[in-house]
Amino acid sequence: MPFLFHRLSRFLRLRLRGWRLPLAVAVAVFLTSWLAMALVEPAGSDIAAPGTYWWYFLVTSATVGYGDVFPVSTAGRVVGTYVIVGGIVTLTLLFTQLAGALQSIRGRRLRGVVPLDLSDHVVLLGYWPGRTERIVAELTAEGRVQVALCAWGDVPENPMPDRPSVHFVRGDLAHEDVMTRACVARARTAVIDGRDDNETLAIAVAVDHANPDIHLVAAVRDLGRRENLRYVNPGVQAVQWHMPFLLSEEASDPGITQVYNDLMSAGGHGNTYSMRVPAGFPHATFGDCQTYFGRTFGATLLAVRGADGLVVSPPWETPVPEGTTLYYVAGRRIDAERAAVGR
Repeated sequence: MPFLFHRLSRFLRLRLRGWRLPLAVAVAVFLTSWLAMALVEPAGSDIAAPGTYWWYFLVTSATVGYGDVFPVSTAGRVVGTYVIVGGIVTLTLLFTQLAGALQSIRGRRLRGVVPLDLSDHVVLLGYWPGRTERIVAELTAEGRVQVALCAWGDVPENPMPDRPSVHFVRGDLAHEDVMTRACVARARTAVIDGRDDNETLAIAVAVDHANPDIHLVAAVRDLGRRENLRYVNPGVQAVQWHMPFLLSEEASDPGITQVYNDLMSAGGHGNTYSMRVPAGFPHATFGDCQTYFGRTFGATLLAVRGADGLVVSPPWETPVPEGTTLYYVAGRRIDAERAAVGR
């Protein structure tokens, strides 16, 4: 029991340290004004009664003044003035303390030392001036993603304080404490943008330990490290460090990195090709060409290049006159002659 009393008293001392002065002023004004009111008010006035005075003191010191209870003597009104002044002083001290407390909380949030309360969010581990801002802008472009930005200790405070969707955590990115404060266990995606591949691997171990089911995306300098990362998490998506746009796209749309890798690989299942529309080609619009290429060759048109330049995924009614270049995905190249005869 003495131990619990000691802990409780210590807790109250720490919590109430900044509030002692306004509390002391309020108590002093209450007791002295109550005593003075009891002495100066006539016997028929019940303002100083224990069940009444606390209410009078409360509404008067708060300068509300309902008028349901009031002193009737001149000396009692002087005491009432004293209560008003004491109430103003107390409220000023309280608001000052409250403003300081709120500023302290905001400062701690800016410094990234306050645990977050997020779920189904994206955790971005690593901060690079300029590069990270672009990644965050793409992640939050649709306005439905909250980002927990985790930076190293040399970043003193939140580098993007004007973005309400970005929450800041600072510390050792491979440490359990950062995983906890960034709510990695409740995140849907973690994007690792470390200072080198060894650090990226260490962070990936910490993330996988905190949330084995998370969608993990990692930027690496050497794609050969992808296999090392897959020892940690078989589903990890490794992106080359110099392609930051892929980090945000993979974070927003899981699996898109594999699509890009397949399209950019010579031995992929869907290679990208182009073909110029020959004279007499019977399909006059992009929609007609899309249907024809899909049904005949199992190909998918991506874009056209004509007099107005390159247009990706144009409207289906877009005309494709002779000489227009069609860009498509297919298992093998479709030359103009083969496209014309449909074989």
